[in-house]
Amino acid sequence: MEKEFVPYVLSKQIKQLGFNEECFGYYVDVEVANPFLVINRISDTQGGYFTLAPLWQQAFSWCLKKLEDYNVTYWCDESGHITYSLIDDCEYDFNSKEECLNKLLKLIKL
Repeated sequence: MEKEFVPYVLSKQIKQLGFNEECFGYYVDVEVANPFLVINRISDTQGGYFTLAPLWQQAFSWCLKKLEDYNVTYWCDESGHITYSLIDDCEYDFNSKEECLNKLLKLIKL
């Protein structure tokens, strides 16, 4: 189930850019060496020392609202490898969701 959630480091980055939608999970990140995922419906308005853990689709949707001129597509080849593509005036191909989301977050920071 954890693979459905954006990893902690990217969740921290998206939070710093203003993400505060209701999520099905969060990372407890205060006074612990390794933040851990808790699956429970939560919103940032509930306070506490945590980082929201959005689902991948939720994170991509939020980023694309901020970057209206972009589109993310993905496809699976015969071997099962999934390629993510970020399209605007030029096209970027990524080998993972993490790479694609990281690029979106960098574009939002600009």
